[in-house]
Amino acid sequence: MTSRIPTAERMVPARWIRSNKMAELREFEFKEPTARTADATSMLAHAPGLRPTGEQPDLPSDKMVLNMGPSHPATHGVLRIVLELDGEIITKAMPDIGYLHRGDEKIAENMTYTQFIPYTDRLDYLAPLANNVAYVLAVEKLLGIDRQLPPRCQYIRVICAELARISSHLLGLGSFAMDVGALTVFLHTFTEREKIYNLCESLTGARFTTSYTRIGGLARYLPPEWVDQCRKFCNEVVVNIDETETLLSRNRIFVDRTQGVAVISKENAIDYGLSGPNLRGSGVQHDLRKAQPYLVYDQLEFDVPVGSKGDCYDRYLLRVEEMRQSVRILRQCLDKLPSGPVNVSDTKIVLPPKQRVLTRMEELIHHFINVTQGINAPAGEVYFAHENPKGELGFYINSKGGGTPYRLKIRAPSFVNLSILPLILPGHMLSDVVAVLGSFDFVMGECDR
Repeated sequence: MTSRIPTAERMVPARWIRSNKMAELREFEFKEPTARTADATSMLAHAPGLRPTGEQPDLPSDKMVLNMGPSHPATHGVLRIVLELDGEIITKAMPDIGYLHRGDEKIAENMTYTQFIPYTDRLDYLAPLANNVAYVLAVEKLLGIDRQLPPRCQYIRVICAELARISSHLLGLGSFAMDVGALTVFLHTFTEREKIYNLCESLTGARFTTSYTRIGGLARYLPPEWVDQCRKFCNEVVVNIDETETLLSRNRIFVDRTQGVAVISKENAIDYGLSGPNLRGSGVQHDLRKAQPYLVYDQLEFDVPVGSKGDCYDRYLLRVEEMRQSVRILRQCLDKLPSGPVNVSDTKIVLPPKQRVLTRMEELIHHFINVTQGINAPAGEVYFAHENPKGELGFYINSKGGGTPYRLKIRAPSFVNLSILPLILPGHMLSDVVAVLGSFDFVMGECDR
């Protein structure tokens, strides 16, 4: 008895995939499970040296505990998951984190607000520019200057955040595909990430740990020809995204390993505090750039894609579409980029120009106090949430006044997103864990902090 099953049970949304680039669906023939079971039973019954069916000894049914990580390549860092298995089926899963804990929040209490900026590079180290933007926006909210930023500064910060989003999604997509067996996609995505690193090096002087933003502005101006280079990248990356989607979206192996796996309902996604693509993949249309606009996002046109099933396949499709929307935002920012300064004019917040420091006493005093004591922030507490590639990156700052925070807490999206693993992993096979972790796209640097 045979049946014909189409390659993909669920068609990909038309707005995400261009039909002229998709290969035609092929059909496969295979026996029904009942037929396969009957054949296997018949072979065992006639195998030499075996007892009759009724005399087979009982096999032990003890469950096995298996450590996956913290050095497993598919755990994307130093995540350890303690799995309880009944054969190949997971009956219990418990994440064990903290192997990369560095005490970032406590470190922040012993240095000035500006000195902590390089530490934000080490949170989600796949999107350091986005971390830089999120942190300084929180401090600027505390200082009350978040509405006084020069327009050019705001547009450049949006460009930085969206470049970081594309870079993070490219790596997440490439490693996800490689984990389930598609090595070619990894090579495609890293080709484009290298171009982003070139842009970052030209803009910030560093490829990885950028530390580009400053409280009240930016570390430096845009270099000559950088805008044209960024436009060229936008034209090239969309071609790569289309090619990557062609390789994966109708790939039989990828579809079988992701569709219907680790389904997260809308209710569970909200209850567990998921954010970012993992939340929107479950059908919740929540994006901080739309819900709580900051910088100039309210002046830009872009869509917020959402999933329909909440499985690994939806989370993959969502990130692909988010990259396209980020390119759309980048093009608008490059076209609308205004001229003017990139820093606020208050020299008590931003370091004055070096020439003035060398020739004027007032600027020399401001420079000395800013460097040695830090910005004199008012007493109070603030929370700022930023739509990072992994989800909602939040900074809570409690100030008693002075140049250092009294308390600083970081809401790491990867930390919160991993909390749902004990709910969704039981019932899946051991091999599904790799696909589930890849679809979550987490980073242990920000999870452990």
